[in-house]
Amino acid sequence: MSTVPPDIETARLLLRRFRADDVDAVFAMRSRPDVTRYLYGDVLSRQQVVDLLAERAGMAQVRRDGDAMALAVERREDGRVIGDLTLWLRSFEHRQGEIGFVFHPDVHRQGYAREAVAALLSVAFDRVNLHRVVGRTDARNEASAGLMRSLGMRQEAHLRHNEIFKGEWGDELLFGLLEDEWRSAPRKQT
Repeated sequence: MSTVPPDIETARLLLRRFRADDVDAVFAMRSRPDVTRYLYGDVLSRQQVVDLLAERAGMAQVRRDGDAMALAVERREDGRVIGDLTLWLRSFEHRQGEIGFVFHPDVHRQGYAREAVAALLSVAFDRVNLHRVVGRTDARNEASAGLMRSLGMRQEAHLRHNEIFKGEWGDELLFGLLEDEWRSAPRKQT
């Protein structure tokens, strides 16, 4: 399969490995209740973000089931880290992966998430050679569901009361995209 590729440039973004000096930008995201609302876990302290960055910096390959690569999303115009991407290898044998993403609310509705996640899907299909990629979101997270739909991912399931999430039963939406769908879809250049 693959290791984290060299820096990936899109029209406005740089996707790269996390560094220790990303702590302020990641803390600015992960310390906000509106950001962590649909994430496992709660807001993070600065020290928890330092620990998270150390962990994410080591997430650099997808070779065995459960491996993951993590990428910081840096805005090229000012060098600010505005998001966080993850690609997990769920099954080597079946070439199955999963994506995850988090973005600072200050950059919502500006196309950055779509640009970054499209680049991550390109890595998944073109470099990691996956056959199928899924994404999951809380059913109330309309922005994440809309993003996945905009990238051609199909909603394959609405799992009602799928898990106890932050103290209450939560519904989960499951989206999927196949390699041939990705390759045949018309896309804007990123």
